[in-house]
Amino acid sequence: MTKHGEDVWPLIHAERAALAADLADLTDDQWATPSLCAGLTVREVLAHLTSSANLTALRWLAGVIRCRFDFDKQVAMRLAEHLGATPKDTLEGFRRAVTSTTSPPLPAIAILGETVVHGEDIRRPLGIRRDHPIGTLTRLARYYRGSDLVVLAKGRIGGLRLEATDGPFTTGSGALVSGSTLALVMAMTGRTAHCDELDGDGVATLRERCGRG
Repeated sequence: MTKHGEDVWPLIHAERAALAADLADLTDDQWATPSLCAGLTVREVLAHLTSSANLTALRWLAGVIRCRFDFDKQVAMRLAEHLGATPKDTLEGFRRAVTSTTSPPLPAIAILGETVVHGEDIRRPLGIRRDHPIGTLTRLARYYRGSDLVVLAKGRIGGLRLEATDGPFTTGSGALVSGSTLALVMAMTGRTAHCDELDGDGVATLRERCGRG
């Protein structure tokens, strides 16, 4: 692993660039589509990704203190800062952040996960498909299997065996859950909708755990 996750940043930049391209021609109605993030439109999720790409550790800490350690309030505050007056403003702000290496106090692999997962939170309701590099998805799946940082993932898959059908990722033991690496990553991070794309005796358990938030 390169120091400070330097080898991960090109992957983050590639995912951001792909997302910006996918959203270039959305209508106003499409921008207002509910995302897979409860209560947020696709436009608001994109603004959240922009805020993360502009948030230094110092500004993150200042915001946490300002919001009295209410992390959801801090997220909402930072999102509003980058929403802009129109969807065009929102997209332009994100485009400016594509090559940013600024981030909150998180490892780069967590930022990659946020970019991929929130990108799919946006794409799926819009019917947009991206063929993510399998190496990127496998790396994320291996990260999430051992982490509950930011989102519950490791705890969600306890007692289950996950097997990718399109790549080398496998983990755990117990009732089987199989499917694409992307569907596994999304289900590991709590996206119930992606459980429809999974097979095996463990899917019902994973689906129920996703529903807990």
